[in-house]
Formats: sequence, C-alpha cells, structure tokens
Amino acid sequence: MRDLNHLLNRPLTSYYLLVGSSSLLIALGLLMVLSSSMVDSYADTGSAFTLFLRQVVSAAVGLPIMVLAAHLPVRVFRMVGYPMMLASIALLVLTVFRGTELLGATRWLEIGGLTFQPSEPAKLAFALWGASVLARKDELKELVEWRQLLFPLLPGCAILVLLVLLGTDLGTTMVLMTIFLALLWVVGAPSKLFIAMFGLVLSLAGIMIAVEPFRLVRIVSFMDPEADPSDAGYQLKHGLYALGTGRLFGVGIGGSREKWGYLPHGESDFIFAILGEELGLLGSLLVVGLFGLLGYAGLRIASRAKDPFTRLAAVSVTAWIVVQALVNIGTVIGMLPITGIPLPLVSAGGSSLIPTMAGLGILLALARAEPDARKVLDARGPGRIQRALSWLGLDHAEPQRKSGPAERPKGEARPTEAQSRRNRRR
Repeated sequence: MRDLNHLLNRPLTSYYLLVGSSSLLIALGLLMVLSSSMVDSYADTGSAFTLFLRQVVSAAVGLPIMVLAAHLPVRVFRMVGYPMMLASIALLVLTVFRGTELLGATRWLEIGGLTFQPSEPAKLAFALWGASVLARKDELKELVEWRQLLFPLLPGCAILVLLVLLGTDLGTTMVLMTIFLALLWVVGAPSKLFIAMFGLVLSLAGIMIAVEPFRLVRIVSFMDPEADPSDAGYQLKHGLYALGTGRLFGVGIGGSREKWGYLPHGESDFIFAILGEELGLLGSLLVVGLFGLLGYAGLRIASRAKDPFTRLAAVSVTAWIVVQALVNIGTVIGMLPITGIPLPLVSAGGSSLIPTMAGLGILLALARAEPDARKVLDARGPGRIQRALSWLGLDHAEPQRKSGPAERPKGEARPTEAQSRRNRRR
C-alpha cells in the first residue's frame, strides 16, 4: 500500500496514466474496428479493410495533433476557446442548411469531399470556451452572483444545443449539458442553482423525447425490448446477445457472430457489444477500467491545479470523454435508452476520434503544467518538440513583466526633492 501511494503521488503520475490509458484505448479501438467492420466493408466495397483503413488515417491525423497539443502552454488553449466556439457555431449553422442527411438525421457536413460531424469538435470547443469564460470571471472576482455564473455560459450552451437538436442529435445534446453542469460544479455554484439547472436539463430532455416520436419509441423499447423484438428492440436485443455470448473470456478476436449482419452499427454505436462478444467480460472490464483511469487522471490534474482555467478545463474535458463513454456503454448493456453516440477512442469515425485525441492532448498539457511535474520536466531539459515550440515563441515560460522602478521596502519614506537632486548630482 505504501508503494502504491508513493507511485500515485509522483509528479508525472497524471501524465503517464493518461498516456497509458489513451494509448491502450486507441490501439484496442483500431483492433475492434477492424474486426467488427470486415463483413460490412467487404459487402459494400469488396475489401474487408475499407473502414479500418479510414480509421487508421483518422488516428494518423489525430496523433500529431495530440502530441502537439500535449506540448503547448496552457495559455494557448485559453486563447483558442473563443475562436473555436465561433467556428463550431458557424459549422453547425451551415449543417442545418446544407448538411447531409443520413439515417433520418442531418448531422453531417461535406466540405471539399470530406464528410464530418461538426457536433463532435463542438464538444471540445464548448469545454475550452466555458472554462475560459468562468476563469476570467473568477480572476475578476465576479463569481458572486448567479447571473455572473450563467451569463454568457448558459446562452452559449443553449445556442449549441439548439443547433445540435435541429440535427436530431439527442446524445450530443446530453454531453454538452454534462459539460455545462461540470463547469458549474467546479466553480462552486450554489446548491439551489445547481439543482435548478439539473432540473432544467432533465426537463429539456423530457421535452425532446416527447416531441419526437422515434425517441419515445426508443424509451418504450428500452423499458421492454421484447415488446417489439424485430424493430424497435432489435438492436438492443442483439447487443445483449453479443455480450451474453462472450461470457468470461470471449469467442476470440474475429469470432463474433453478431457482426454477420445481425447487429446494426456494430462498428460504431454498438462496438462495445462486439468487444464484449470477442473479448468477454474480462475485455469489457478492461475497457471500463481504462476509462476509469482516464477519469481519475483528469480529476487528479484538476485537484492539483492552482490556475482556475486549468482546473475548469481539466474537469470539463474529462467529463465530456468519461460521461460519453458511460452513456455509450450504458445503452449497450440496456441501462440507458439508445442515444447513438460513439464510444470515445474505440468506435469507428474520424469525426469523434480526432477531437477526442485533441482533448486528450490538452489534458496531457495540463498534466505537464502541474508545478511538480514542471520542475521534473525542466530538469530533464527541452525535447525536440519543445525546442521547436520555443523557437516559435510557444514555450511554457510565463510572459515576463515589464521592468519598472524598483519597489521601495515597506515603511521606507519617499525621498525629498532636495535629496533627489543630490542623488542625481552624484
């Protein structure tokens, strides 16, 4: 136990936990995308590796972004929050009017032959923007009234939620609201205000479910999948079949039966079911444990941070990734209604993978910025990436204050005009 406590208290523990858990999740995700998509890829394109190669390309794009973000100073993330938020709103507006409809939802946007889902990077943009807004208010000592807590955070969240809902994306809406509540929790919102906002979120979710018939059908099928096993309850039922077939050790990589045209979206929304079938209960628990480690590392960074922005950004990004993972897993095991959001780092889709890897890069940068971790890294000396960033003026050193007249010791009298003239003559 003493050795474990010593290990957890080391300066770079958060950094290494993030690197280890995210690397394993990305590698496991590539493996499961290959296994779960081979049948459908071969049927659609004549090659079993089409979707897998797309995922590899997305990971290859996300990896340098993640590494670069991990070496940037914290002030850069604070600066980019506002432009990222504006860009996300613009892309979501463009999606509403010129988006591509797929499976009855208009969530995708095609630009230059590249199709992506703007709501995915919007999660990262909102996390950084919200952290920047509240950190600024905290530094100005303005977080004393509920109006200062909610403005402009609540309107910004409302705009994103409205635009996302126009694309009928309830899952992303709930993730955005989770980030909103996490930010309020970190700044110590009064319990009455926090409960009121939580109630508002639940009420809004209920309204969204009631006004869309297909969402109500999902709730009914969640309560009783056997009520309509060939339609509304079909996906959940076959997801549970896959998990049950896996038992303790699984049927082996590539041995899934449900991926042979039985389980819809087995490579994306329900990839956890294929993972449970092929790797069994032990593999499923491994994935849950890795997300647990990731969440622990993110909260550890926030608890050790002295800068309000670092604390807010660490919690908001961690809440986004971990809560989304829990919601995805909860839908697959039948604990939550089906929402259609991917499992971070594991599900197929570059729109989700690349922003998530960027968010992990930011968490790594926040871990490297911990005071004790900074001392260890400075003692080791800058690496190649750090030297390149220093050459560009993007190192971790804080800006130096402008030089001015030396401060007089406390209690020392101001010199008289005559004394000043004598000093100048000397």
